[in-house]
Amino acid sequence: MNPWINANVLKVHKWTENLFSLILNASISPFQAGQFTKLALNEENANFQKNIKQNKIQRAYSFVNPPSNKNLEIYIVRVLNGKLSNLLYNLKSGDNLFIKQNSFGFFTLDEIPTCKTLWMFATGTAIGPYCSILQEGKNINRFKNIVLIHAVRYKNELTYLPLMNKLYKNYNGKLKIETIVSREKIDDSLNGRIPFLLKNQILEKKIGLKINCNDSHVMLCGNPYMVKDTYLFLKEDRFMRKHLRRKQGHITMENYW
Repeated sequence: MNPWINANVLKVHKWTENLFSLILNASISPFQAGQFTKLALNEENANFQKNIKQNKIQRAYSFVNPPSNKNLEIYIVRVLNGKLSNLLYNLKSGDNLFIKQNSFGFFTLDEIPTCKTLWMFATGTAIGPYCSILQEGKNINRFKNIVLIHAVRYKNELTYLPLMNKLYKNYNGKLKIETIVSREKIDDSLNGRIPFLLKNQILEKKIGLKINCNDSHVMLCGNPYMVKDTYLFLKEDRFMRKHLRRKQGHITMENYW
């Protein structure tokens, strides 16, 4: 049983015309950093109603906040003609919506085998679960190095870069950060797509570390094409395989649609 419960909007942070974060208050069950929830509004009038049995427009979103922070933070892209994302974008402080009581998913550090270097690849809003994991900081001493890579189209989509830089300082050298911007060239960021930057060893040279099947584990989260292409490259070029509970591997994946 996983009921819908009430969530109150504390703040809507509109980063750009298409990117925004919801700050919510809701009495959800404890969750693990890296997990996701589902948000919903009633389909008939797109507003919160007491009758929660109505048909709902719903979608899955990851938490940005660590479990220790009771203010729930969700990072969302506003999809053109998207039913729910446009409604959520126009919510205001004090509005209500639905959230699932219990969270979902296995994109957590507890599911990752111990290794020397943990690589975290994200595109767009998929930076969220990594922010949650790194802010929580639990079970992280098993890794000597952590590499956080955030790929976006334009510079103004690096909305969580201040938080990433704060985390960089907090981890005292354990955490390395690299940003990638694909559709414009800017200082301090690589330009291109993740598979291209890996194939040409541009990314690893910039970081100063090598991805290999002996001491690395790769987490892939974001655009399904990035996830698929990067997985295939690592499988064919680095002899890495998908990580399963029944069979340990080197790559953990989660798609953001």
